[in-house]
Amino acid sequence: MMNMRILPILLAGALASHVAHAETADPNDGAGANTCAVNIKPRTQEYPWMSIGRWKRMHEDQLALADKGDVDLMFIGDSITEGWPRAIWNVNFGAYKAGNFGIGGDNTGNVLWRLQDKRMARLAPKAIVLLIGVNNLGLCDEKPEQVFPGIKAVVTALRKQYPAARILLNAVLPTGESATSERRQSVVTLNKMVATLDDGRHVVFRDYGASFVRPDGAIGTDIMGDYLHLTPKGYTIWADAMLPDVQALMK
Repeated sequence: MMNMRILPILLAGALASHVAHAETADPNDGAGANTCAVNIKPRTQEYPWMSIGRWKRMHEDQLALADKGDVDLMFIGDSITEGWPRAIWNVNFGAYKAGNFGIGGDNTGNVLWRLQDKRMARLAPKAIVLLIGVNNLGLCDEKPEQVFPGIKAVVTALRKQYPAARILLNAVLPTGESATSERRQSVVTLNKMVATLDDGRHVVFRDYGASFVRPDGAIGTDIMGDYLHLTPKGYTIWADAMLPDVQALMK
């Protein structure tokens, strides 16, 4: 039913390379059109781990899935969404008609571009699991106040395109080994903003971040191999935390 690809767990050095080759945004642009967040466009940046050609093929595969229209539970986002191991996916979501619309490296602007394709409108999901925004911080070098309008725009687009669906809006997962790192603090700041999008009815915000960190706030490589992408253990933790909310939204 779905075209799953398992994203390899990247090493910390590879993550540094991602940032070094990333698109950058002028921090003085605020939430303007020059940021990734609200710049609706397809992928234009080549990465060693994700060519533009592969990105286009994944998008076409997902459009083919949308053509079938047989998706009750829709997942959409970036590599963390893309990378669900099949066995863990099937155990937790096999009871639903679930479709994976995650693509590695996507920022909010890329997701907005993908959603505007008319073929995506053929979907009629009952529930949507959304996780997006970390690449705006890491690859676009945006500040939380720049990223938030992009996440808000994705939620708005999903509500407009799929008005009958309820959205499980995930907080951006913690990233970086230390709880005191600048990137981790940016995630905390961003999630406080994202939480305001919970309307108690159509959009349900959940922050599962505490499930991924140790008591001292650090992240272990057994859960995130590069302090960003989830290992199979990390996906099991996410599924366990999220499944009760998914079940409630699917009723």
